[in-house]
Amino acid sequence: MTATGRPAVPQGSVVGGWRRRADAHAARADALTAVWRDARDRGRKHAIEDFLFTYYPTRVAHLRRWHPGAGVVLPGAAEHSSWRWYRDVTLPDGGTGATLDVAAFLAERGGTVRYVRSLVGATAGRPGTFGCFGLHEWAMVYRDREAGRDHRHPLPLRLGTAGTDDVVESHRIGCSHIDAFRFFTPEARERNTLRPTRERQVAMEQPGCLHANMDLYKWCQKLGPAVPGELPLDAFELARDIRYTDMAASPYDVAGYGVEPVAIETASGKAEYVRRQRAFAERAQVLRGRLLEVCDALLAV
Repeated sequence: MTATGRPAVPQGSVVGGWRRRADAHAARADALTAVWRDARDRGRKHAIEDFLFTYYPTRVAHLRRWHPGAGVVLPGAAEHSSWRWYRDVTLPDGGTGATLDVAAFLAERGGTVRYVRSLVGATAGRPGTFGCFGLHEWAMVYRDREAGRDHRHPLPLRLGTAGTDDVVESHRIGCSHIDAFRFFTPEARERNTLRPTRERQVAMEQPGCLHANMDLYKWCQKLGPAVPGELPLDAFELARDIRYTDMAASPYDVAGYGVEPVAIETASGKAEYVRRQRAFAERAQVLRGRLLEVCDALLAV
């Protein structure tokens, strides 16, 4: 503790030139959200990208905000004093800086850190399953019109209602992700060979699942300023890329967005889906490793 009453900072944890990184981060966030922001500004829905801002409660302003992560001090960062979980410190040269108050963060979010560590670690340690072919989206509209329900997206079905139902009925569905399974129609739920639940999520999540890989962005959001800024943007970019494949392989006709279908009802479409699924899984495993490092560093404190 210094004479000012602020904690002193060990030499070597101060990061100069951080504003350039923060500016580059904001520019990258703007590029990644440009399509969605354009649609929003025109008052239009975007059936593909809206998911990234509704299911995941993303705010562009928050996505643009760069954080250094735990154990790093930003000199001359007076504006950070008003940000949640930050505190001021005195630098070795007598100046002031801002850093994440890890103790305060853990007091509020320690349980979240432990849960994310458990879920992400368990998922990372399992082999991926690559035979679902994105049928979760088909199961979400199965027999919808027959039962008088509206589809989740205001888009036509590429194969029509009967053709969509035929695809569901002619395939084995094995969805392991609770947050996809819970949107299945009642008629489709009984066709799923697995029974994912919230209580079994840690035991069932597997790294081949597109939605589990998209959710890495959600877990970065949950840990907020404790996650170095580049990681949430990498996770958001992965989620955005996956979302386009998720909808391309869905029963919906997304040609209006310039997206070619991945026709999973055909052999070639299945092969293309699995090829993309494996590539996404590889990217996601790298991000899982980085997120686990963040969790372990926090819990070590």
